[in-house]
Amino acid sequence: MSESLLTVGKIVNTHGIRGELKVLLNTDFPEVRFAPKSRLLIVDAEKKTKIEVTVVSARSNNGTYIVKFEGFDNINDVEKYKGTELKVPKEQAVELSENEYYYHEIIGCRVVSDEDEDLGVIEEILRPGANDVWVVKLPSGKQLLLPVIDDVVLDVDVQNKLVKVHLMEGLL
Repeated sequence: MSESLLTVGKIVNTHGIRGELKVLLNTDFPEVRFAPKSRLLIVDAEKKTKIEVTVVSARSNNGTYIVKFEGFDNINDVEKYKGTELKVPKEQAVELSENEYYYHEIIGCRVVSDEDEDLGVIEEILRPGANDVWVVKLPSGKQLLLPVIDDVVLDVDVQNKLVKVHLMEGLL
């Protein structure tokens, strides 16, 4: 049970009566994660249970995904999974191109300015629109919102959990 898992979605509700589930995505690769025959784990953190499931079908629907798993054919089969997470083993991570990172690689990184000022640690990632925003907890306890754009993020070293940024006027 201790192998590393990546969360790819959260089951937020049932959809209809034929065993479909409404999933809030936590992946940039839904077409890979929810392709027919792909295998996922339904993980219930409270009950400490893991069930392997196979995707039969999936489709996008108003910012969520409607997913159907093999062997779950009515609402009674799936209702108990509301609130659980869908995960995959870390080894199944999709290879990213240069300058692309997984959330788990960014959260916890120390942030320093191009003038070597220690700014704090990234504790959250927001996705408001055009670009992601990294939420940095400053030593003062306040938050700094860093837009993830080339003018601001200069270097990301995931091995050493260090991000170098240029603080544009108005950010602090």
